[in-house]
Amino acid sequence: MSKARGPGRGSRPIGPDEADLWSLATRTIAPVKAKPRVPSAETPQARREAPPAKAKPRADEGRAKPAHPPPPKPARTSVKAPPLAEFDRRKARQIASGRIEIDARIDLHGARQRDARTRLRGFLLDAQARGCRTVLVITGKGGESAPDRLGALLGEAQRGVLRSSVPLWLAEPDLRAIVLGYTQAAPKHGGAGALYVQLRKPAQD
Repeated sequence: MSKARGPGRGSRPIGPDEADLWSLATRTIAPVKAKPRVPSAETPQARREAPPAKAKPRADEGRAKPAHPPPPKPARTSVKAPPLAEFDRRKARQIASGRIEIDARIDLHGARQRDARTRLRGFLLDAQARGCRTVLVITGKGGESAPDRLGALLGEAQRGVLRSSVPLWLAEPDLRAIVLGYTQAAPKHGGAGALYVQLRKPAQD
């Protein structure tokens, strides 16, 4: 039977009693756990598992941003026609006396409503383009004659309606852009069956 030796080398032999005592003493000693080594650099796995860093708030974050104003609405290109002006009585007397000449004239007497307005508008536009300032529009005094068969089918009244219709047409926007004003003509030019019409100057481009 070999003799038991202690934990150190080169020490004296220990007896059985000492060996039992040493064994009993070492049973209650808990081994010291080794501490994990601190890595010198971050591993790729640690970088993947690390939570993303929160971005630092900007200095202007949290402030209410000014709302962009809505784009301006396009301006309407259509211009309202100016109102008719009152015809100068002195000028009307000068036209009647011949001191102011009539530049052009149109006779709508006997025309049907379906084409009278078209003719009137074309006449006024042409006269304005030629630089005319004073024109005569003859409507006729009207009568009691019944409309023809086609006119009756189209619901037209008697021819005398031109006397009341032409002033209404001259007050409509498209003709107001051409006509400055109008008044009843003198008896020598048709009286109640005609109108002196003063034209506006053509618009300059």
